[in-house]
Amino acid sequence: MSEPRSAPTIGQIVLSRQLLALREKAGLTRDQAGQLLRVTAATVRRMEMAEVALKVPYLQILLPAYDVPGDEIDVFLRLADEANKPGWWQRFHDVLPDWFSGYVSLEEAAVTIRCYEPHFVPGLLQTEEYARQILTRGALGQQMSDPTRIDRQVALRLERQSLLTSTDAPVFWAVLDETVLRRHVGSPDVMRAQVDRLLEASELPNVTLQIAEFAAGHHPGTYSPFVLFRFGIPEVRDMVYIEYLTGALYLDEDSEVSEHMEAMDRMVAHAESASRTRQLLSDFRATL
Repeated sequence: MSEPRSAPTIGQIVLSRQLLALREKAGLTRDQAGQLLRVTAATVRRMEMAEVALKVPYLQILLPAYDVPGDEIDVFLRLADEANKPGWWQRFHDVLPDWFSGYVSLEEAAVTIRCYEPHFVPGLLQTEEYARQILTRGALGQQMSDPTRIDRQVALRLERQSLLTSTDAPVFWAVLDETVLRRHVGSPDVMRAQVDRLLEASELPNVTLQIAEFAAGHHPGTYSPFVLFRFGIPEVRDMVYIEYLTGALYLDEDSEVSEHMEAMDRMVAHAESASRTRQLLSDFRATL
């Protein structure tokens, strides 16, 4: 059996898609591929869906059977070795639920991240104390009595934030509902520091922030928060991430992605401009 792990890296997703395409091009069924490996068709499907790691010994059997030339096999195996290296976030496996580790993996690989947030400042822009307040008050079950877990979750969130100032930083575009400002998290000092952080981030060349004011009325994203990922790799389609209390949905069907893109485009047009948003943030800070 191939070894399961918390979430695939983007490299594993790409190679898994390529493995599927190579099998279909070779005219083999999953049952036939499974017979070569002495595993079930379900195991082959899990490999092709990036639900398990790609084992090199399996690839060394499958790729020749798929009529892949020897030099291309060497490249594929080298890429598989590279893709199988754990992402930095897996150091936080003790506090990172499976349903969210996939998000961090996608966040790292995306070239564009667009999101609508009606409740809180997005994690990539939170100050340490703002994040701690949210994670503490939102803790359920065993986390309520384990401050060490909160510390680890805060550390993970802060480490994610280096993405926005990295060499290959993605474009990050967020539409925040006015509620994000009106529902205070922590003391006025915490909120002031958080607003300062938003103003600072809004000056980054790859970051755009917009506030959707109450006065502007209803908009298409009012129903729930969501995140749109776009990747610079043809094999990986655009994806929508929707989080709920105990899990998350990852949507990549064309119809679902296109409707969320349309909603996001309409919200961008609906919300205040980036320059007007900076003024709103400054005005709000003065009231704290």
